[in-house]
Amino acid sequence: MQWTNKGSALLLAGALLALTGPLATAGTPGAPRGPRAVAEPAEGPDPIDFAVVVDQSKSLADKDLARETEAAGLLSQGEISERSRATVIGFGSSEKAGQSPVREVCALTVADAAGRERLSDCVQLLNKRDAARMGPGTDFPAAIRQAVTRLTQKSATGGAAAKAPAKYKVVFLLTDGKLDVSDSPEYGTDPVSRRSNGERRLTEELARARAAGVQIWPLGFGTEIDRAALTAMAEGGYRGTCSAVPGSAPHMRVVASSADLDKALQETFAAARCARISHGTAGKPPADLSVVIPPIATDGSLTVSKHDPKVRVTYFDPAGRKVPTRGEFDGSSFEVGGQDGPVEALRVKNPLPGRWRVHIEAPEGHRDREVVVRAIWQGMLRSDVTLDPASPRAGEQVTVAVRMQTRRGVTVTDPRQLAGLTVAAELRGAGFAPVTFRLADDGKAPDRRAGDVRFTGTLTVPAGATGDLALTTRMSAPGVTSDRRPLHARITQGTPLLTAGLAFDRATVHPGGTVRGTLDVTNNDAGPRALRLAVENLTPGAELTVSPATVTAPPGGSTRIPFTVTLGGGTPLGELGGRIAVVDTGDGDRVLDDDFLDVLVVAPPTWWDRWWKVVIGGAAVLAVVAALLIAQAMVRHRRRDLTGVTLELLGDGRVLDSLTVRRGQSVRGSFPFTVDDGGGAPPTLRRAREGSSSGAHVLRRTGTGQLLLRPRGGARVPLRQGEPVGLDAYELVVRGGGGGTGRGGRTDRARSDSGYDSDTDSGFGVGYGSGYGSGAGAGFRADDGFGLGFGADDDGSGFGTGDGSGSRTGEGSGSRAGDGSRSRTRTDREARVPWPRRFGRPRRSGRSGSGAGDPMTTDSGTGEGAGSGTSSGTGRSTGTGGTTAGDPDPNF
Repeated sequence: MQWTNKGSALLLAGALLALTGPLATAGTPGAPRGPRAVAEPAEGPDPIDFAVVVDQSKSLADKDLARETEAAGLLSQGEISERSRATVIGFGSSEKAGQSPVREVCALTVADAAGRERLSDCVQLLNKRDAARMGPGTDFPAAIRQAVTRLTQKSATGGAAAKAPAKYKVVFLLTDGKLDVSDSPEYGTDPVSRRSNGERRLTEELARARAAGVQIWPLGFGTEIDRAALTAMAEGGYRGTCSAVPGSAPHMRVVASSADLDKALQETFAAARCARISHGTAGKPPADLSVVIPPIATDGSLTVSKHDPKVRVTYFDPAGRKVPTRGEFDGSSFEVGGQDGPVEALRVKNPLPGRWRVHIEAPEGHRDREVVVRAIWQGMLRSDVTLDPASPRAGEQVTVAVRMQTRRGVTVTDPRQLAGLTVAAELRGAGFAPVTFRLADDGKAPDRRAGDVRFTGTLTVPAGATGDLALTTRMSAPGVTSDRRPLHARITQGTPLLTAGLAFDRATVHPGGTVRGTLDVTNNDAGPRALRLAVENLTPGAELTVSPATVTAPPGGSTRIPFTVTLGGGTPLGELGGRIAVVDTGDGDRVLDDDFLDVLVVAPPTWWDRWWKVVIGGAAVLAVVAALLIAQAMVRHRRRDLTGVTLELLGDGRVLDSLTVRRGQSVRGSFPFTVDDGGGAPPTLRRAREGSSSGAHVLRRTGTGQLLLRPRGGARVPLRQGEPVGLDAYELVVRGGGGGTGRGGRTDRARSDSGYDSDTDSGFGVGYGSGYGSGAGAGFRADDGFGLGFGADDDGSGFGTGDGSGSRTGEGSGSRAGDGSRSRTRTDREARVPWPRRFGRPRRSGRSGSGAGDPMTTDSGTGEGAGSGTSSGTGRSTGTGGTTAGDPDPNF
C-alpha cells in the first residue's frame, strides 16, 4: 500500500503519535509521591536497528546461499520488538563496469506486522545472484560501509521509529571465506596493493562503525575462514553492550557448515540483544513440536524453520488452547509473520509460561524437510522497590530493597530463573551528582536472607540533597532487562514531627482471606494527623481492601494501630506483588513508610484436602475389620471341615468297613452317611445323597472343633477321636482329620497359627495340656499407640486396639511351642471377656477346659511340643472358663 499525498502521510504520523503517547506518559498505579523526575519508559523490549549482511560471493554453493537466506529470514521474523528496524544486504565485489560490491535486498524496515511481511518477501532475493551486477570476490569494507550507513540514517517515514531511535545498532555478517578484492580496481592496480588497501579500508570502516556506535558480530562457516580477520572485525566495531552479562560483547563465531547457520545465528542474535533462546524439538510434517518459554519471559517469538512455504503451522499454549495468529487472547497478544515463506514466527507479548506445542502439516510431496522450532525471548522485569526510611534526610543512610515482577504481575521467587543476575540502583536528585550502588541477595546485612530473590543495599543520601529524589534500579542477566521505572521520594527537612513504621509479616492465605499488620505512629506535633494506608504496584487482577483505610494519629505520643488487608475472591494465586504504604495526607501524601506485601495466595482446601486422612484411616480400619472377619470365617470353616476324617465301623471288636471324608463332602461341617447291611452282605459305610440326611446318620463338627454324632432319628452325642460309640448293632470309631483339643487326649486337626503386628507373630505348632491339640490365631498391632487386633485360636477369637500386648488364660495347663520362641500357660478363668475390654489391647477369648495352670502366660522362651512357629514381641489374650478339660470353644 502506498501513500499518494503528503496529507495522508501526516495523518498516519499523527495517528501513530496518538497511539504511542499514552505509553510514554502512563503512570505507576498508586498514590503519587510527588513530581515525577523522569518519564515512564515505553512498554515492551528495547528496539534495536540491525543489518543482516550476507556473503554472496562465488565461493558459496547454491545450498549454502539458501541456508544463509533462511538464517537471515529467522532474524528478521524472530525480532521481539515491533519498534526495531532491519535491513538485509548481500555483498560480493566490484570488478568491472556495471557491478556493485553490495546489493541491498531489504531497505531499513520497521519490524511491525506489515514490515515483517515485506522482510519475508524481500529476503528471498538473496537467492538470486547476478554475475553482471556483482563480482565473485568478498569485499568486507564495502559491506560494512553500507550497513553502517543504513543503520545511522534517520527514518524517512517518520512515526515512532523516528521519534524513538534504537539505542543499539548491530551488524550480523555471514561469510564463508576471507577478504578478497584482488580483482577490484578501486583498491589498486595489482593484487598485492589491492589486498593491502582492502585491509586498510576495512580498518577505516570498523573505526567509523565504532564512532557511530555500531556493533559487528561476524559469523563464519566452512573451512576457509580467516578467524583472525573475523576477530578483528568484532573487536574493531563498537564495544558497548546491552548489559554487563558475559557474552553480550561482540565476538566472532565459526561453525562447521552452513547447516549450522540458523541455530548459531539465532544464538548470536540473542546475545547481541540481551535475549535468550530456548531450543525446541524437530520433526517432519505432520508432527507436534514443542518449546518451553520460562516464567520470567515477557516478550518472545516462536520461530519455525519450515524450509518449505507449503508447511502450515498451528500454535497451542501450555494450557492446550489454540492461540490466534493475530490479536489478543488471555492476557497475551499475538502477531504472526512469514506464513507464506520458508521461515515463520509468532511474536507473543506476555506469553503464558510453560511448554508450547507447535503443530505442523504439509501436503504430499512437501514433507521431506525437517522442521525446527525455537523461542527467542526476553524478560523485561518490573522492579518493586522500598526505601527505608521512605522520606530520608540529607546525609542519612537508607536501605533499598527490590524484588522483581513480570509484566503479568507475577513476583519472581525462584532464584534459578535469575541465575547470574546483578542489580544496581541509581539515586538522582537536586543538589548532588547521581549516585550508583550495588544491591545483593547474599544474606549479608542488610539483606535478610540469601536466595529469596529480594535484593538489598544501602547508601548515604548526599548531604547536598534537597527536594525530590528518583531511585532507579537496573538489572542485568542473560535474557533479563529492567523496565527502569523510578521510585520517587522526598527529602525531609530537619527532625520529622511525625514518624511511622509498618509491620507486615509473611502469610499464606486463600482468596477471600485476611492478613493482619500493625502501624506504629509517633506524633510529636501539636495536633492530630490524618494518615492513609494505600496499596501500590499491585499484582494485576488482585483485589485488596485495607481496613481501616484512614487513621488518625493523636498528638503527643506513640500509637499502635492494627489493620487488616482482605483479599478479594478473584485474587490470582501465587506470590502477591505490591507494597503497602502509609502516607501523610496533610503533607502532600508524603510517604512515611512502606513495606512489601509478603503474601502467598493459595487455592482453598478441597473437601478431600480436609478429610483425606480420616477417609483413608476409616477405609483402612474397615478393610482390616473385613479382612479379620473373613479370616475368622475361614478359620471357623476350617475347624468345621471334616475332610480327612475316617469313619470305622466295628463289629465284635474288628473293623468291618471304613469311609474317609473327601474334600467337598463336608457341607457346613456335616457329613451324612448310612450303614448298608441288607441281603446278607457285609455291612458297608456309604455317604448319603444330598437331601437325604433325615434318613441317615450325621457326623458333625462344631465351630469349636468338637465332634458330634447324630444317629438316624436319635439325639446328638459327643465323640472322641479313637473312642467307639454305639451305632445300631455296631460301633463307630472316628479317626484323623485334625480338629481341636478333645477330652481324654483326643487329637484334633492342626491348623495354622498366624498373627501380624509391628513385631512378627506367626507360626504353626501343637501343644499339650490335659490333652493336646492345635489352634489358629491372628492379630494386628500398631506400635504408635493405635492398632487393631484380632485372634481366632483354639480357645477363642477377639478384636481390639492397642499396643499389641495382652494375656491368655484358661483352665488346664499346657504349653505351646514351635521353632520360634513362644510358650503359653493357661489358668482358670470363668467369665467370657466382654467386647469393650478387647479395645486398647488385642485379646483372644474362648472356652477352656478345667484343670490347674499358671495365672499368666509369657510369650518368650522356647516352648515344647511338636510343630513350628515364630514369634517376636508380646501378645496376651484372655479366655473364659469351660467345663471340660481341653475342650476349647472360640465362638463369640
